[in-house]
Amino acid sequence: MPLVPRFEFFRRRREYGALFVRLVVGLILVHQSQDNVFSHARMLEFRDFLAARQVPWPLVAAHVSVYAQFICGILYLLGLFVRPAALLMIVNFIAALVIAHRNQPVEGAFLALVMLFCSLFLLFNGAGKPSIDDRIERR
Repeated sequence: MPLVPRFEFFRRRREYGALFVRLVVGLILVHQSQDNVFSHARMLEFRDFLAARQVPWPLVAAHVSVYAQFICGILYLLGLFVRPAALLMIVNFIAALVIAHRNQPVEGAFLALVMLFCSLFLLFNGAGKPSIDDRIERR
């Protein structure tokens, strides 16, 4: 009898692992961005934050970042176009780390790092099951 259990049940269902990553990351993305999507005042605060860091066209950059996070969060939850959404979130969170978190300790950049690495996971692994992407691929 092996010392380490084989976890055969989970090994046979590994394609469902991405579902859990998609759900938590999608919920966080939607939750963290929805206040800026639905409040112009909050969007202007983000613009001012970016302007203070010399980001070019801060209002445009704020809209692009916020709406990308919101829409990609929804796509993650649905399991639709997950790889393109993941690529967009990788770019977004690399920019966030460089612009907003470069002088912070790891604790201050933790959420951005988690979003970056979960998006890398989804880029390499895809949406998994159940997802709209999986249904499209099986056709």
